Amino acid sequence: MQQFGTNLINESREKSIRHGGRILADQLAIQGCEAVYCVAGESFLPALDGLYDHPEIKTIPCRQEGGAAIMAEAHGKMTGRPAVCFVTRGPGATNASIGVHIAHQASTPMVLMIGQVQRNFIDREAFQEVDYRAMFQPLAKWAAQVESVERIPEYVARAWRTAMSGRPGPVVLAFPEDVLYDEASVEDLGYAEASQVVASEDVRNQVAKFFHDASRPVVIIGGTPWSEKTCSQITEFADRNNLPVVAEFRCQDYMDNRHPNYIGDLGVSTSKGLAEIVLNCDRLLCIGARLGELPTQRYSLIKAPIPDPEFFHVHTDISELGRVYQPQVAVNASPVSFVDKIADLELENSSSWLKWTQQARANFASHSTCQLADSSILTNEQAIVWLRENLPQDAILTSGAGINTGVLHQYYYYGAKYRTQLAPIAGSMGYGLPAAIAAKICEPSREVVCVVGDGDFMMTSQELATAALLKLKILIIVVNNFVLGTIRKYQENHYPGRVVATDLENPDFTAYARSFGAFGESVRTFDEFVSAMQLARNFEGISLIDLQVDRENYLQSLTC
Repeated sequence: MQQFGTNLINESREKSIRHGGRILADQLAIQGCEAVYCVAGESFLPALDGLYDHPEIKTIPCRQEGGAAIMAEAHGKMTGRPAVCFVTRGPGATNASIGVHIAHQASTPMVLMIGQVQRNFIDREAFQEVDYRAMFQPLAKWAAQVESVERIPEYVARAWRTAMSGRPGPVVLAFPEDVLYDEASVEDLGYAEASQVVASEDVRNQVAKFFHDASRPVVIIGGTPWSEKTCSQITEFADRNNLPVVAEFRCQDYMDNRHPNYIGDLGVSTSKGLAEIVLNCDRLLCIGARLGELPTQRYSLIKAPIPDPEFFHVHTDISELGRVYQPQVAVNASPVSFVDKIADLELENSSSWLKWTQQARANFASHSTCQLADSSILTNEQAIVWLRENLPQDAILTSGAGINTGVLHQYYYYGAKYRTQLAPIAGSMGYGLPAAIAAKICEPSREVVCVVGDGDFMMTSQELATAALLKLKILIIVVNNFVLGTIRKYQENHYPGRVVATDLENPDFTAYARSFGAFGESVRTFDEFVSAMQLARNFEGISLIDLQVDRENYLQSLTC
């Protein structure tokens, strides 16, 4: 049995009597669980008691269950193995559901654990009772209720394997309170490995045949699971064969954006030039991406159900193949396995694609260029370009939702190291700050910067207390224009002059940050921003820069 942590499970303990909470905590240790993000509740006190004896598992008290669930999701993104969000029944579980939805749409492994009413109260609508199997069935890969203390090891091992295997995703386990208090002598189960679909050797021939007479090929990368090695391999494959590579929405860190074969991303910052490239390509190799509504511009950029270019689709979940798009070639395999098989493949006519790829790269370079000339006017674009030129290339940038994320995606260069981008594919507001906390816990030596809008920040700003408790060094840049920018932009487009519910009244963000012991400074010019950044990066703790940008200028355009 593979074992983890400082308190190893030995033969005598396996046969000793333990309460359910201790059995559960022991299974988390065996699975290598690094962190439990929680808001403590009376329905799972035995589990907290069990975690007391496992200091190797970071038990992190958060301030709201939505923030805790986002942290667990971001942790799973960073490591490829589930972190746990543990919440109490009823309001705790409903608050945490946002993280499950985010994990589902991003294919992120995570486990949500919920304290449930005791078994003999079930189906009486007891205090805070919810049927979590019914509630989470559409959102989770598997939702179950553990109704026997003896079966806790079985359910936990299955939860880990399910969350990581195939198309990764969230698992929900509910624990009736009395199950956690019950005592039993049970055997622990071993370390669960992910099961992935392996590509056959024939995929090399399939890829070679697919590209044989292509003149305008495009490769799209996205989805999960990926790895540092896989990112390096796809870069080598593209470079060797002069292939242009596009990242799916919020998967920009799968390839170094500075590489000459990277040509942009499909999402909220897609340029007209990139859209035309995808529309006019004659071969489309899609590795791992689902190609949902947003990256395909409402299924118009790539026509559904039959794309105009010949379409080669690789996905780890067989149910995704042909679900929306009908491919000429469909390969059920994990991106890790597929890319490993083709990494050293040399395609016959790749030299003829060089000019096509160079033109696509030139479009990307133009789209991501912004001048920093006028220091008297502060723009979001200027701030992001400064970050691009001054942050270390392995810095982790987190963001949430809103028009400001389009600026970030357009001008920042990701991908010099895998997992430099943490952002919700589900488009959830409130993601950036909790994700930054999880990122810093996972990678304490790397610089972590959270770039969020004012509306986004206020969704989970209470988690500053969590960052302060943990004494984390993270930098938060709040793009502050006192408006829900994306919704206002749509509102003005559809109903000009009829503004409702999109103006914001914000607190003094710098004073708010300082109340947690953070460095806080408000800036209104580019020079002030540069000065504040230097001070913030030298501050040992939380830093917040209130980036006050002009509202009307901000709403008019996403470009300089």
